[in-house]
Amino acid sequence: MTFSVLVANPKGGSGKSTLATNLAGHYAHAGFRTMLGDVDRQQSSLAWLRQRDASLPRIAGWEVNAGEPARPPKGTEVVVLDSAAGLHGKKLAALVARVERILVPIQPSPFDMWASADFFEQLFAEKAVRKEKTFVAVVGMRVDPRTRASRELGAFLERHDVPVLTWLRDTQLYVSAAAQGLTLFDLPPGRSQRDRAAWQPIADWLGEGFPAGRAEPALKSDSAQIFGA
Repeated sequence: MTFSVLVANPKGGSGKSTLATNLAGHYAHAGFRTMLGDVDRQQSSLAWLRQRDASLPRIAGWEVNAGEPARPPKGTEVVVLDSAAGLHGKKLAALVARVERILVPIQPSPFDMWASADFFEQLFAEKAVRKEKTFVAVVGMRVDPRTRASRELGAFLERHDVPVLTWLRDTQLYVSAAAQGLTLFDLPPGRSQRDRAAWQPIADWLGEGFPAGRAEPALKSDSAQIFGA
């Protein structure tokens, strides 16, 4: 059985590809047969994957064509889907109905909050979410908790009653790793330990929905069919 996670936010530049690629890296390092799907026309995640060295834990690429049925290859255990900006309507509904978890990355800016308000309404109106077959949570991206902007983001999310898993700090570590086809989990623990710790709540939350028979792993220190949008 395939466990699937959708990374979605209607606003471009919200951190979707950063979140999706690093999540795929986490699962690959844990030994899961992992596939990174890209339903964005820009195919940013697959471009990143082409930079990845073959000696690293393998992440298979999967180009999902818009609106066409697609099934991950046999044996795939985890699918992480990186979605396009502006995802809404029938395309959003088709994906939501076929994944177990949705992660919404949001940066502490008024533009991200304005774009996300309507998106949350759409998500929580979807049948799969209302019937608790698919679950939604937020990851704060490039957040400095000391700033007023981060406090405003926290208040915004509280008003919308959206579970917030963690805040990922504003660091060039993700950028420098991405340029080489790397993830946080490919880097030496000495460089990435602080940031890996911030990912543990994500792993815990995703693990709650993992298929029976194989537990989703804790982060280490060192639906079978999905339709393209």
